[in-house]
Parts: sequence; structure tokens; C-alpha cells
Amino acid sequence: MSKIDLPVIPDEIIIDRIYLVRNQKVMIDRDLAILYGIETKVLKQSVKRNIERFPTDFMFEMTKEELDNWRSQIVTSNADKMGLRYAPYCFTEPGVTMLSCVLNSKRAIEVNIKIIRVFTRLKEMVLTHKDILLKLEQMESQLFKNSKEIQVIFSALKQLLNPAQVSRRKVGFKIGSASNSI
Repeated sequence: MSKIDLPVIPDEIIIDRIYLVRNQKVMIDRDLAILYGIETKVLKQSVKRNIERFPTDFMFEMTKEELDNWRSQIVTSNADKMGLRYAPYCFTEPGVTMLSCVLNSKRAIEVNIKIIRVFTRLKEMVLTHKDILLKLEQMESQLFKNSKEIQVIFSALKQLLNPAQVSRRKVGFKIGSASNSI
């Protein structure tokens, strides 16, 4: 099998097209279609013809609320928004892998290999940097603890600056009392 000449797809292009939906890393149908060099409707038709290969942990359709939320989070031109009239299919990593079987073209296979390598590298980065994540969690916990202590300090300062709230007995000498006169 000879390797086909594909334009080199930088990892950043793929990484920029991985979104977090329902707490899962997914790629949407139109981005995958662009990478595969096909129309989105061709991709969707292939998926619909082979829907038994795509359980919900491989692929799901965004709800209207998810689509609205996703649109508000990304910067898109009007032309991009027009391409999103319908809720897109979201493909998880296994779903992207399954797409190469369904599309069955050399380009789809090559692009899928690239995408899976990016997903794998992202996982490795998370695993390698678990210690950093742990440190961040510890810092967050410490910050939360410190913020409570800072709130107590500010509360005490406010009481000192607003003496009307605190009633105190006057301190000092009394002038003109019988014990002071000789």
C-alpha cells in the first residue's frame, strides 16, 4: 500500500477542533468533514447508513442548548454560523476511529491516524502532568482556606473603622470629682 500525499496537517489544527461537550473531548462533524476532504452531508449520510457502529459513547448529536452554548463560546463569522443551522454530530475518540472504517478512504485512514495520535498525546500530557494538577488542587485548597481567613480579617477591620457598631465604656480620668480636690 503506497502512502498518499496529504497536505501536512499541523497538530494545532486538530487540537483547535477538539471541544469539550458533556464533559467529553469531541470533534464535530463539519470539522472532521473538512479534514477528510468531504462534505458534511456525505459524512452524516455515511454515519446514518452505519448507525449501529456509533453507540452514544462514540457519537451523539448536540442538543439545541448545547449548540447555543457552544456557539457563544467560540468566535465564528456569520458564514461559519450559517453552516451550523443544525445541531452537529459530536464524535468521541472511539467514534473518530470508527469513522475511518465507515468512510473507508485512504485519506480518512491517514487523517484518522493523525487525529488518534493527537488524542493519545493529549492523554499522555495529562498523565505526565498529573503532579502539576495535584499541586494546582492543593494550591486551590490553600487559597480557599486563606480566603476565609482574609474575610475574617476584613470583618475585624470594618468593625474597627465603624465604631458606631461597637459600644465601649470611656477610658480616662474624671475631672471634678471629690477625691481629686484638696
